[in-house]
Order: sequence, then structure tokens, then C-alpha cells
Amino acid sequence: MTGLTSRFSDRGLRVWLVLMLLAGVGLAVGWVAKAPCIDTYRTADGQIALDWRDARQYSLHCYSDAIPLYGVDRLQDGTLPYKTTWTDADGSVRAMEYPVVTGLLQYGVMKVTKVWVAVDGYPGPEVAPYFVIMAVVLAVAWLAAVACTIPLAARKWHVALMALSPLVFVHAFTNFDTLAVALAAAGMLAWARNKPVLAGVLLGIGAAAKLYPLFILGPLLILCWRAGTMRPWWKATLTSAAAWVACNAPFALLYPRGWYEFFRLNSVRPADHDSIYNALTTFTGWRGFDYPLYSGHSPEKLNAFTLAAFLVLCLLIGVVGLTAPRRPRLASLVFLVIAAFLLTNKVWSPQYSLWLVPLAVLALPRVFPLLVWMGVDAYLWYPRLGYFLGLQDPDRGNSPEQFLAVVLLRDLLVVILCGMILHTIYRPEADPVRRLGLDDPAAGPIAGRPEAHPLPRLGRRHRHGHGHGHGSRPVHTELPADPVEDAQR
Repeated sequence: MTGLTSRFSDRGLRVWLVLMLLAGVGLAVGWVAKAPCIDTYRTADGQIALDWRDARQYSLHCYSDAIPLYGVDRLQDGTLPYKTTWTDADGSVRAMEYPVVTGLLQYGVMKVTKVWVAVDGYPGPEVAPYFVIMAVVLAVAWLAAVACTIPLAARKWHVALMALSPLVFVHAFTNFDTLAVALAAAGMLAWARNKPVLAGVLLGIGAAAKLYPLFILGPLLILCWRAGTMRPWWKATLTSAAAWVACNAPFALLYPRGWYEFFRLNSVRPADHDSIYNALTTFTGWRGFDYPLYSGHSPEKLNAFTLAAFLVLCLLIGVVGLTAPRRPRLASLVFLVIAAFLLTNKVWSPQYSLWLVPLAVLALPRVFPLLVWMGVDAYLWYPRLGYFLGLQDPDRGNSPEQFLAVVLLRDLLVVILCGMILHTIYRPEADPVRRLGLDDPAAGPIAGRPEAHPLPRLGRRHRHGHGHGHGSRPVHTELPADPVEDAQR
């Protein structure tokens, strides 16, 4: 028996090593794609400058936010984000535009860069080594996300879809999102390991890097309610709030104007290029909820609509979670919530799609549909940059219609994935994971617990009786538990 256990452990280690190696390959491809954007050239006066001449960052498709933000957010000055503010040409006061954990990531990498430049005597633009160091940190974060996703997968080899995702090739270094993805994946793994306090801490820090890890608490609420145990959820939620406050409070108290910039900017920005709202205005001539929107004014109607639409979809997802014949898997509900946020939000920056990758692999481990979606979503980067190139030179770029047609196709594919996941929720026998005889590898504190608060399925009567006659009482039936759960009990 010991030899058998050892053999399985050795095999698991080999699978883990291969998947991590594949993740490294995916990141290497992503680096090769971005590296041309830190090429340099010598100017007429002998200075070494970053070679973004003739819009190379668009024509070579190597653009990364990290490079221009080094100057735009005043990181090159060596000062502390949020403490530092400046006035733009239009008179508006600006500061670091990211949540505090992401802002501190940039600050820390900047400090390391300045030490490197001072020791090495690098003669070129400081942003080049800054981007190299940042890419290393972001790569480590993605490797951590892959490592945390492997234990949550029913079939480990499906994580290869995450490791070699086309979205990694294109967006691993487009922005700073791999950090939030790693924290969200680590939070889910901590929950699966029956550590709700640690899960809450990780999700809270993740929410201080990007908002979306906080949304995981919603599906956990539904699942804990159905399992009849709210204590783990309260532990995760309260520690998540405490971790978020601990990250934000020092900056909110010491530098309130700089700290608030992230929230201010997101309230005043209009519908972004990749949003469904921009596609609607382009294809239909609709002028938007807030037309005319003047510079510096907040699109209040659009903000209200996006919030209301997201909350309605969350309510519907909650109904799904409560009326499914069997307690849904965590990854399935989380994917639906994050997809609802992206589809209704006024901003879907290209790298946001990385949020969905580990969730999709866990919720719907089917190779063909995931590759189709990820391939189209990654391809979107090219007409997007072609659109920006066309704004500078119409003869070299592509039209907004070409770009936005792919945006709509991407959105449609995400909706189709949501439909497929809903099918597996209401037909558990169609779930690729539950067909293996498993319940939910991410269930954690609620694994093996019976259904305590199931609601009747929509359109179905109770199993016993057809109504409440005189003196009759509603019958609450308990769904049979999974055999694996029984064994765990």
C-alpha cells in the first residue's frame, strides 16, 4: 500500500512539474511578444531612447501599460505613490490610478530598478530594466496562480489549458493582473484546504490589487447557505474585509486625495473601447446614456446602469445556486459572477480576460470550447492595436468596426460558456468533473455536508404532494449526497 501511495505521489509530482514547465513556456512566448517594446535607439544628440518611433508599440503588437505608466504615474521620480500628486494640462489633480497593492507593486519594482541602474551603470532609459524586473515578478505571480489551480482541478492535465493559454501569450505582461489572479487562486486553494481565515486574507489583499477577488465571497455565501454552515463564510468575509482595510487604511488616512484617485477615475471614465456599450454606439448610432458627456463629467446614468445590471445578474446567479438540484461547484458560480461583471461593466481591459482563465479550466474543463474562446479573445488584441494605429495613420490600421466586431464575438463566446456552465449546474450528470465521481475539489469546509437549505427547482413541484391542502405542511426533501462526500464523512 505504501508503495502504491508513493507511486501515485511521484506521478503527481511529475504532472505538477510538467505543468509548471508548460506555464514557463507560455510565459516565455509572452515575453518574446512584448520584448520589442523595450528596444532602444540612439538619438541625433547621442542619447539612448526607447524606440517607440512610428507607433512601433502598435504595429509590432508589443504594447504594455507598464512602460508608459512608469512616466505617466511619476514612478521615475522615485516618490511614493498616493503621496505624490500632480496637475495635468487641463488643470485636474492626478495621482497613482491603481489600487494600493498594485501601486505598491509598481513602487517596489521601481526601487529595485533604481538600485540595479545605479550598480550596473545602465546608460539607457530606466524604464527598460524596470519592465524586465516587472515581467519577472508578474511571471512568478502567474506561476503561483497555476500552482494553486492544479490541486483544484479534477484532472490535472486540464491545467495545461491555463499554462499554455493564448491569453497568456498576449496579456501576461500587458498590465499587472497576474498578481490579482494569483491571490484569487491562492484564496480559493486556501478555502479548499479548510482554511477560511487564510482564504479571506488572500482575497482581501487580492481585492486591494484588483476588485474582482472580492466577488468570490458571493458564491461562497450561496454554497455555505445551502450547506447549512455559515461560520466559514463569516470567517472568510470578515478577514477579507480586515485585510482590505489594513492594506488601504494607511494611504486613505495619510494621503486621502492620492488614495481616492482610483475610485474617482473609475467613476468619471466613459465606456471603454472594448466595452459592449462602445460597440452599440458604433454599430447603431446610439449616443449613450449620458449624451452629451463633457470632459471631466461623470457618466452617472451609465454608472448606475452597469451597477444595476451586474447586481441583477448576481441575483439571478444566486437563484441558480439555490435552485440547482445539487449544490453547484464553487468555480462554476465564480465564473458566472466574474463573467457577469465583465459583460456589464463599462470597462473590459484586454488583460481582464486573464481573470477567467483558471476559473474556466476548473468550471468547464473541455478543450475545444475553451480554446475557441481563448483564441478569439487573444486575437482581439491585434485589431484593437490596429484600431489605435488607425487613429494615428488610417492607411496602416483597421477600422473601429473591424475591432468591435471581434469584441462582440468575444462577448458572445463568453455568454456561450456561461450557458454551458449553467447546463452542468442544472444537469450535474453533464458536468465533466462530477462524471468522474467527484463532488467539488474546491468545496473545503462544506465538503460532504448535506443540503440544509435547498430551494425547489424552478418549474418543479415538491417530490411528495402537489400542494398545501387543509392541514398540509410543505415537505422539504434532502438531495442524496455524493458517494465521495459520504466517504469523507
